[in-house]
Amino acid sequence: MADIQAEQATIQRMIYIYCKNKHGRSVGLCNECAEMLDYAHDKLNRCKFGNLKPACADCKIHCYKPLMRNKIREIMRFSGPRMLFYYPTDFFKHWFTKRTLPF
Repeated sequence: MADIQAEQATIQRMIYIYCKNKHGRSVGLCNECAEMLDYAHDKLNRCKFGNLKPACADCKIHCYKPLMRNKIREIMRFSGPRMLFYYPTDFFKHWFTKRTLPF
């Protein structure tokens, strides 16, 4: 379970990390990443589970279009480990609430 606003903040941070590193943006987002962020926020706002939503990977309802789902996976795969350096508090909060630490 996660608060929708917290989920939105996390996905925004991940997209910013991705865009900065992959598209060379130092300020703001490129059009492609801005579109992805808007799409992700829209899907979170429309989630039928609200604040009781499971992690999207664990959800039985896949509301993302296949192309967007693959793109967000790519973004998360790239940005997830880098969250430790950019947003360490968020990184550890995720690990302690969702998983066990790998050590």
